Amino acid sequence: MEHITTTPFGRRPVTAGLIEQVVAMQAAPEIPHIDKWELLRDLCTARRAFGVTDRDLAVLNALVSFHPNTSLSDNNSLIVFPSNAALSDRAHGMAESTLRRHLAALVHAGLIARHDSPNGKRYARRGADGEIARAFGFDLRPLLQQAARITDAAHQARADQAQLAAAREKLSLLKRDALKLALYGQESALPGDWDALLADLLEVHKLMRRKLDLAELSGLERRTSDILGNIRALLALNTEKMSGNDDDSGRHYQNSKPDNPESELCPERDKGEGGRTDPAEPDRDLPRVPLPLILKACPDILPYCEREPRDWRDLVVAASYVRGMMGISSSAWQDAQEVMGPEVAAVTVACILQRFGAINSPGGYLRALAGKAAVGGFSPGPMVMALLNGTNRAAA
Repeated sequence: MEHITTTPFGRRPVTAGLIEQVVAMQAAPEIPHIDKWELLRDLCTARRAFGVTDRDLAVLNALVSFHPNTSLSDNNSLIVFPSNAALSDRAHGMAESTLRRHLAALVHAGLIARHDSPNGKRYARRGADGEIARAFGFDLRPLLQQAARITDAAHQARADQAQLAAAREKLSLLKRDALKLALYGQESALPGDWDALLADLLEVHKLMRRKLDLAELSGLERRTSDILGNIRALLALNTEKMSGNDDDSGRHYQNSKPDNPESELCPERDKGEGGRTDPAEPDRDLPRVPLPLILKACPDILPYCEREPRDWRDLVVAASYVRGMMGISSSAWQDAQEVMGPEVAAVTVACILQRFGAINSPGGYLRALAGKAAVGGFSPGPMVMALLNGTNRAAA
């Protein structure tokens, strides 16, 4: 009977884990035959359950590619013996020292096993018929023996991902309902601490930008549901007051200058650099900073956009949507649009949002900048460039 070596070459010692792996390799696998590429895809999905990284799996993918068959079978030899140079080529030029580190991680995870030759080299001996009689290298049999566990872990990982996506989707819908109802209450001048509610929603939005697990999402969902419940209670209370008195039924608040950028912007405004066809409207230039550069400097505005902004109108709509969450009153926003122009005001709000944590009073800050703009002392260009330079330094 041919002896299959299990002890490592050189200074690597025998460990308890190695002995356990040897014993496990002697058992028959639960799945005796499986497509190797399908198994690798499942392992990529379930890699956290096995404690391996994407780089480890890139090396494993290169190693498996040396197995001549498309499937891993219990009745075939599963030892592959590529040289370091050949393995490096298939691992997209990975350095040999890096290869060794990832190979050790795969052995430690129990996904491959070493069968070292007397001199530690990887090679095969062929018989008189040309078939491989004996090979020294990496054994893929542990991968086959782990196939059932890998498949189950992949199914569980996919289920967890679907549950996480559903929880995040539900939270997004709750946040949207709460935000729009709070903005309605604020714009309608209904009694209630709308600024505090919008500040709470902004905090929820900031937390949602992190990578949250299911428990954290559930906690945030309960918090948002409470905020939404408070908003609906305020709206219901005010509706009862307004509808309970016939004399007051015709006295609902109406804003003579509705905070609706789409109604304020005429289509001709986007046709050129400040070009206007309405002679009653004063000629006003659009911001000189290109819109893509503004979005690069102020990425925090993007989650509030219904789509990737394609023109200034999209940015104005997003700024009008988010300014209430920042505590900027309708009057401050309206004044800024009248003094600066809707486009420059939107750029300014996007810059304030990007620096929100460092600004104590966004509404007061916007009013101060509008006051400077009224006397020709403000341009959003330097704010955008300062943010852009800060982003570039952070990336570097």
